[in-house]
Amino acid sequence: MSRPSSARWQKPVTVLLASLLTATAVIVLLNREALHVATGSVSDSLCAAAFVSKVDPDRIYAEEQQPLMASIGWAVRYTVDRRSGEVRSSVLGLFPARAAYRNGLGCVVMHGNGRVPEAGGLKDPAAPDTFGPAIVTPADPALRRALDLAFAEPDPAHPRLTKAVVVLHDGKLIAERYAPGYGPETPIWGHSVTKSVIQALIGILVRQGRLRVDQPAPLAAWASPTDPHRAITVDQLLRMDSGLPFDETNGPVNPATHMWFREADSAAYAARMPLEHPPGTAWGYSNLSFALLSKLVGDATGGTAVGGEAFARRELFAPLGMHHSVIETDATGTPLGAGFMYASARDFARFGQLYLDDGVANGHRILPEGWAAYSRSQTLNTGYGAGFWTNLVNTGSVPVWDAPWGMPQLPKDMFYARGAFGQYVIIVPSERLVVVRLGLTVQGGGTGIGDATAAIIAALHRQTTAGLPAPPQ
Repeated sequence: MSRPSSARWQKPVTVLLASLLTATAVIVLLNREALHVATGSVSDSLCAAAFVSKVDPDRIYAEEQQPLMASIGWAVRYTVDRRSGEVRSSVLGLFPARAAYRNGLGCVVMHGNGRVPEAGGLKDPAAPDTFGPAIVTPADPALRRALDLAFAEPDPAHPRLTKAVVVLHDGKLIAERYAPGYGPETPIWGHSVTKSVIQALIGILVRQGRLRVDQPAPLAAWASPTDPHRAITVDQLLRMDSGLPFDETNGPVNPATHMWFREADSAAYAARMPLEHPPGTAWGYSNLSFALLSKLVGDATGGTAVGGEAFARRELFAPLGMHHSVIETDATGTPLGAGFMYASARDFARFGQLYLDDGVANGHRILPEGWAAYSRSQTLNTGYGAGFWTNLVNTGSVPVWDAPWGMPQLPKDMFYARGAFGQYVIIVPSERLVVVRLGLTVQGGGTGIGDATAAIIAALHRQTTAGLPAPPQ
């Protein structure tokens, strides 16, 4: 029996290879946006890891970015250039993305190989931490168990990867814990906790008489009398009932990810987005709204990255002692206030304390009187306030996400800033308590921070009942 010749196999193999190449080309063409978003996300995240947080970018890629890449993680390539302060990434050499570090301004996603804007940036502040250099480990066993709960990993298939927990009671630091490689000075990505910080900067402009929440948002892009956006107020942008669409849906491609990683001018993109509802009639989670609020902050502070960051430092960060904080910007200099602030867990706790103290820090009024109460006042029939989540609704779920509105195990007056992958600044006025939790809970399963906070409250109540002295400072 004769053996088949190679010629007999050549045609089928050629056809198979052609089919595979065609299928690959179709997949690439259909997923161009997702691949561009993926490389933009990788470049920006790893740039911040290396140069802002100063943690291992390879570890951040493995814990944060790779789980988001699904089937393309094997094809992603990235380089961290510590000399130039840049990170570049691609998918097998295609869909390149570049992010560059600017001292005092964080990282910026660059669109092309041009010059980095405002590369000089600002000097990082050098100031002592008012909480002291040592990590505060609680003596109370119940508080230690509560921290254990916050760092527990009950489900290996859904790792929580808690990186930092900080607890303030009556304005005093009573407990904290950090994952290996992290500490009291490590700036960590706050994601949408940034929205609440932008809300504070809007509040400062209101206190200064430069904005009013009940006025139409003074955006040049909406200046035409015939523009339906023109009626949208600052309050409606803060409350996410502006009529702009629910823009952060499941999957890598949505208006939010496009805005962050594909647009040089985030606010211009947000301003072009058509309305889905008349303003004030429907709630929808809105990164677009906070991009526009960030534009208002930028316009009021000179329209540059340095101007906006200097304003945030002078009016908010410095008075609170937040010396390890930065809000990144887009390529035009507008703050990326929908989700790109990095701060230490202690700094985020100081921010929460500002709202616990009705906008006053060290005897100096930062926010308008009553601004904290306004922040947690209910929007429509939702569990959202004005730039903060609330605990007023414990039934039903957030539209689209199918996630709970609040934390029923905590007091009703609790309100909180919240960010993707388990970032929380929890404020409980009735308990004089602030709890910050930061981590990389990318793969679902929850963080357990609601139960951990309830355990903290229970521990503080036991101390009061037993007549124990306050924790030493």
